[in-house]
Amino acid sequence: MTATANEPDTRLNRTVSGRLLYLFILGDVLGAGVYALVGELAGEVGGAVWLPLLVALGLALLTAGSYAELVTKYPRAGGAAVFAERAFKQPVISFLVGFSMLAAGVTSAAGLSLAFAGDYFAAFVDAPERVVALLFLTAVALLNARGIKESLGANVVMTIVEVGGLVLIVVLAAVVLGRGDGDLGRATQFADGVTPALAVLSAAILAYYSFVGFETSANVAEEVKDVRRVYPRALFGALITAGVVYLAVGVAAVAVVEPGTLAGSSGPLLEVVSAAGTVPEWLFSLVALIAVANGALLTMIMSSRLAYGMAEQRLLPSVLGRVLPGRRTPWVAIVVTTLVAMVLVFTGDLAALAETVVLLLLLVFASTNVAVLVLRRDHVEHDHFRVLTVVPWLGVASCFLLLTQQSGATWLRAGALLVVGLVLYVAMRLTRRRNGDDAGPEVSR
Repeated sequence: MTATANEPDTRLNRTVSGRLLYLFILGDVLGAGVYALVGELAGEVGGAVWLPLLVALGLALLTAGSYAELVTKYPRAGGAAVFAERAFKQPVISFLVGFSMLAAGVTSAAGLSLAFAGDYFAAFVDAPERVVALLFLTAVALLNARGIKESLGANVVMTIVEVGGLVLIVVLAAVVLGRGDGDLGRATQFADGVTPALAVLSAAILAYYSFVGFETSANVAEEVKDVRRVYPRALFGALITAGVVYLAVGVAAVAVVEPGTLAGSSGPLLEVVSAAGTVPEWLFSLVALIAVANGALLTMIMSSRLAYGMAEQRLLPSVLGRVLPGRRTPWVAIVVTTLVAMVLVFTGDLAALAETVVLLLLLVFASTNVAVLVLRRDHVEHDHFRVLTVVPWLGVASCFLLLTQQSGATWLRAGALLVVGLVLYVAMRLTRRRNGDDAGPEVSR
């Protein structure tokens, strides 16, 4: 296909419009996190749930600026791992960046399985959470292996469902306040005995989890029409839209329900529906389960395909590249990533797993922000978005600031996953050396 003016040529069909890309990113960011984490945020800060969400939005926009520059500069790149390869020329760094993305995806799926098994699921069936989480991950794996064909059209429908559920919470809060119940003033109150600044910073780590997902849009950049102009608009527009929705939901939730009640629930938005009393709880629970299940399925599809791709590039053991006959799905990668997610289910609760995802992605985002600065020396022939130089510097600082707030248990969980990655990397290098092929794996091969 012939490239348009100032746009690199590609063998793929540039059919993704700005509107579809916007909805793709919005669907990736919205939904599962806030459906489950509003209660955790209320437990950290009290009624001022909106404040850590606002801080997290600002921090996410910094790194989004770096993605906007690198994606439009290298629209055929495969994401943060390839940016790291271009910038640092060290296979081990690019491998760890890619493996961190993989580990974050599997950990996120484990956390979402616990969210699925919580109070939203209990509205239908009362069963042990971790048993439900394991059965849920098994069902996701079977669907994944069967060959789920996703399209942007399906994503649009799912995004409408997710947004509809969150908008419903805001509407119900307005109904409650309109009849004289609730207390909007709770949105400005902090929990007793906390230092507001420290509480907000700590909660921002959890809130950050609600904004991750935008980084996966780098994988469709080659199929976006007029990527230089469209990608930044869609990226920033989707993040800001998600932020506005999240802020409204945060204020609505604490206005209707006491922060302590929200903190004690694994289905906090269901508490809002219950307090309003105008919508059947089972109906909203179903919407929430769809949002959480869709997030987990998308995450596991991404994780298994990333593991498969890294095996194809000789970055992970070749057995992960085996494909199911007939279905043509990477069944070994699906099995392995699912088993790892099942193990992680027993290592912590939703908040702990969400913090681990954030830690892993902060390492990826720090690499991407530094890569922007390093690659400023690499000039390309086509026009591309260029972020202000101060933005990636602030992005790096924000990543390290949030990293300093992580608990020892979170570092231990993330560190264990990265050690597994390093062992696999060393084993692959030794195997290649014994086979006389020690050129080093390349992420972009």
